[in-house]
Amino acid sequence: MKKSKLTKVNLRNRKIVLGLTGGIAIYKSAGLLRRLVRDEGADVTVVMTESAQQFMTPLIFETFSGKPVLTSMWNGGKVATRHIDLATDSDLILVSPATANIVAKTAHGIADDLLSTIILAAGPKTVFALAMNVHMYENAVTQENIRKLRALGYGFIEPEEGELACNTVG
Repeated sequence: MKKSKLTKVNLRNRKIVLGLTGGIAIYKSAGLLRRLVRDEGADVTVVMTESAQQFMTPLIFETFSGKPVLTSMWNGGKVATRHIDLATDSDLILVSPATANIVAKTAHGIADDLLSTIILAAGPKTVFALAMNVHMYENAVTQENIRKLRALGYGFIEPEEGELACNTVG
């Protein structure tokens, strides 16, 4: 099998919104954030859903980003247009981990929290790093949502295979 050659993308000073959703793989996002900011020099704003905050608190992400973590449509500055400003001012919206829930919401135009409204406003500059149980990933509904979003220009980072939180492999 031929290995593909990866091209190094310069992320220095690039504005990235890192969207964190409620999946067990969120623990990997702390290391990702640290690398993006410290090693790559990216300007990262973290947005956490309510479910994400059930797995980890904003404090670790504030420490690694050097910025407040945004968790709500309704607090902080620029409340009325924050989702639009973040969507238009960013070079990339990276959702990691991307659960079946956020993929489904996006595929159906549901924007009921800060992250989903940013994604809806940003459109195809959004990349989903898929992370969910294998049964959820292989579900026909999830696969259809992914196909729909791919056709609309959204990007995807496919999940890796390995041991899952439920002690199965997938």
